[in-house]
Amino acid sequence: MTKPRSRNVDVLGFRYLGAHEVEELADLWGAQHQQHTVTAPHLEDIISAVSLDESWRRRRAQYLAWLRDPDTMAILAEHDGDLAGYAMVTVRESAQGSWDRGERVAVVQTFAIDPDYTGTGVGSKLLEEVRRQLAATGIRDIEFSALATASEDISFLEQEGFRPFVTTMVSRVDGFGAHD
Repeated sequence: MTKPRSRNVDVLGFRYLGAHEVEELADLWGAQHQQHTVTAPHLEDIISAVSLDESWRRRRAQYLAWLRDPDTMAILAEHDGDLAGYAMVTVRESAQGSWDRGERVAVVQTFAIDPDYTGTGVGSKLLEEVRRQLAATGIRDIEFSALATASEDISFLEQEGFRPFVTTMVSRVDGFGAHD
């Protein structure tokens, strides 16, 4: 049974996870995986979704690899003992091109909020914590991807000051030409 949530979570604690604590993220990743598959049915003809178990197996392995880098942050947001959300943030060298983005750029690899906490301010507070930590390291820019059909996620990011930068298109290698 879902606990009723107030519209705004005032007190939120943050915990920084190491590789040995990654398993704590499994349920929140599961909710994220479900949201991905529901939000992007337009991809079914070119990209097959994997099962929840396989999805977590792959993501867990990726988290463990990322956490070998001391610049990677796994930040867990907690409210009254509940896991409310988390962010997995990596840092990469910035390819100097047309824009001055500094020498290093942060990449939000996962930003998962428990569905019970949607609309309570947890996402904004977690993002604020991510920004605070990154600013302390001198990083200026954050990259944050959202599924093209996830209008609520895109609206949230725009409210938080993000702007569209690059659009990623996907296709199977043998998928060229118009489909008549």
